[in-house]
Amino acid sequence: MSLFHPHSCSNSFISVSTDCGANPTADTNSSNDLCFKDSKQRIKKMFNQIELSVSSYDTAWVAMVPSPTSHRNPCFPACLNWLLDNQLPNGSWGPCRPHPLLIKDTLSSTLACVLALRRWGVGEEHMTKGLRFIESHFGSASDESQLTPIGFDIIFSGMVEYAKDLNLNLPLRSTDIDALFHKRDLQLRRENSKGREAYLAYVSEGIGKHQDWEMVMKYQRQNGSLFNSPSATAATLSHLPNSGCLRYLTALLDKFENAVPTLHPFHVFPRLWMVETVESLGIGQHFREEITSVLDETYRCWLQGEEEIFLDLPTCALAFRILRVNGYDVSSEALAGFAEEHFFNSLGGYLKDLDAVIELFRASQMIIHPNEQLLEKHISWTSHFLKQELSNTSKCAYKHKQNIMQKVNDALEFPHYASLERLVYRRNIVNYDVDDTRMLKSSYSSLSIGNKDFLRLAVEDFNACQSVYREELKQLERWVREKRLDNLKFARQKLAYCYFSAAATLCSPQLSDARLTWAKNGVLTTVVDDFFDVGGSEDELLNLIQLVEKHDLDVSIACCSEEVEIIYSALDNTISEIGEKAIAWQGRNIKTHVSEIWLDLLRSMLQEAQWSKEKAVPTVNEYMRNGYISFALGPIILPALYFVGPRLSEAVVKSGEYSLLFRHVSTCGRLLNDIHSFKRESMEGKLNAVSLHIIHGTNSVTEDHVNQELKHLIEERRRELHRLVLQKNDSIVPRQCKELFWKMSKVLHLFYMKDDGFTSHEMANAVKAVIHEPILVDQL
Repeated sequence: MSLFHPHSCSNSFISVSTDCGANPTADTNSSNDLCFKDSKQRIKKMFNQIELSVSSYDTAWVAMVPSPTSHRNPCFPACLNWLLDNQLPNGSWGPCRPHPLLIKDTLSSTLACVLALRRWGVGEEHMTKGLRFIESHFGSASDESQLTPIGFDIIFSGMVEYAKDLNLNLPLRSTDIDALFHKRDLQLRRENSKGREAYLAYVSEGIGKHQDWEMVMKYQRQNGSLFNSPSATAATLSHLPNSGCLRYLTALLDKFENAVPTLHPFHVFPRLWMVETVESLGIGQHFREEITSVLDETYRCWLQGEEEIFLDLPTCALAFRILRVNGYDVSSEALAGFAEEHFFNSLGGYLKDLDAVIELFRASQMIIHPNEQLLEKHISWTSHFLKQELSNTSKCAYKHKQNIMQKVNDALEFPHYASLERLVYRRNIVNYDVDDTRMLKSSYSSLSIGNKDFLRLAVEDFNACQSVYREELKQLERWVREKRLDNLKFARQKLAYCYFSAAATLCSPQLSDARLTWAKNGVLTTVVDDFFDVGGSEDELLNLIQLVEKHDLDVSIACCSEEVEIIYSALDNTISEIGEKAIAWQGRNIKTHVSEIWLDLLRSMLQEAQWSKEKAVPTVNEYMRNGYISFALGPIILPALYFVGPRLSEAVVKSGEYSLLFRHVSTCGRLLNDIHSFKRESMEGKLNAVSLHIIHGTNSVTEDHVNQELKHLIEERRRELHRLVLQKNDSIVPRQCKELFWKMSKVLHLFYMKDDGFTSHEMANAVKAVIHEPILVDQL
């Protein structure tokens, strides 16, 4: 890790400019290609070199530490020299990128630097300029719209008190100073708790000679620091000689030479955050080698129990989620220390750290084992907490608070099991902040956390993929017309929606065959479902099944109606086309398997039609054995598996694991659909899982009771599906193939997530966002 400094960082973070941005109305030109490649190379380098902004605030406190051998001399004179060399032209010290919302931070940093200079009797002119800045900007100290450093009221007041001890006259009115001390006293008089104790230890430099330093030492870490905070560690060492504190600060200066960051070590989180960033922006495919390296290293740190992970909630939760999603064996017990009662007795809980709670909420959704009640409890309390905070600040006018509330809202509204990749990518791109400044006791930035290269690459990639999707949709529209499917008046026209579900999940341009197979079969299953439901007679249904079974009959003679001829011709042609295309991917023709998949569906639909005609009432088990197939996911998912990369042997296709993956996702879909359609189908005299549970249950069984029972079953099947997808040991279905089952599960949960389903308006907007509307740079 390296630091960047005020005099050299003015160009480290800049906004996305249109010269290298996406051009949605033209093909990518050579200039954009060059920018694209340059951005990729810079990001690759960032994976290996974490850069973190220098903290003049923390450097000042380190500069104030006296030498162990002589209290008349600084222990770290290089820090003192850095302060003299890095005052900004306006007289301040502080963030290297001045921002109107960071005045409090700048005031705190500037006063700390002035105190350090005064402590050692150097830099008279620097102090004068610094005090002039404080005087002219002091009004911001009470401005609620400002980004406020942690502990500002205590620390700034403590520094004012320390200035008196140093006989330094501050250009502040006595009434202003009294107001500062009053706010400090209010904070210090808050109720006692473990969380408050940790907070007071963290802001020790603001309490100074009044601090209980023996209490503070309870929070010392193995590396000798207090909370990995150079300022808190320096303040402790200034009042209480301690070899651990001295070792930590000495190592810090050995590494960074003459200035320090506000947080150290800071290695695991930013690298994980880079993984999270490239994946959430849809550009992870460009950095597979780097991602694997980060995950392997993080897993080693996890197994070794490193404090940087396990003492920091955001890092631990992020590591757990990303490692588990990528198939690493990590136990949820690592999150036991962040139970509700523990969290609110911690520093983060006392500060109501929303970022930390969001990370824990997202991590806790990664339940894959039946006995992970701990994660269930985490979901319960974190969701309640986030909803409460969202409600409390719903009318907040401050932009920086609106940003964190948007994160809260997104976390609650889009659970991981109902988030489609392309919608997630677009939302994250539009909301991405290239200036993601974060705040502890002073602000800090890292190129690994907020960077224009991430955004530039993501916009380019998104729009490039979108142009591919538009061409594929045009191709499918021609296919519908050529196959005369638009002539079938009974059939719903759902091409855009069928293709949307493919494009939103099978994102890579290289997966064109998989998307087209998915979409074509999606259209055909809709047509066939409508034919069996309302469009065809029993003779026509039987005729269609017979044609698919024999598949070599003379269509002009064998079809009993024009509708059957249109449907069968489209089916036969598509099955043959898929079989031929698969040769390039699989080295064999898969037509027979695709035909079998379609026959299973047609026969299950016929069974439902016969039940309806005969007014038969199957048992729940009979219905579900047939219903998970009649839900019609087989022709959509299973043929597409052959086009995502790995070769699938007959043994894999016939394995129990393969069948179980399909059964779980199809069962989820069938039950979600039946809950959603119960009232409509009841009015039409049709039976489904809900009505059958009521019929075969006791007299006291109600719709609400059945719905809750089925929702619980859906949750169980979904989690078991996720476990199978993530499982590495004893798995023969390739991970890329297993992912398709999980992607379809996400599609289903998104469509049925709300009680009234995914409305046509919402669907139309989603189709536009994924396929038709490029992201324009000037929108960002």
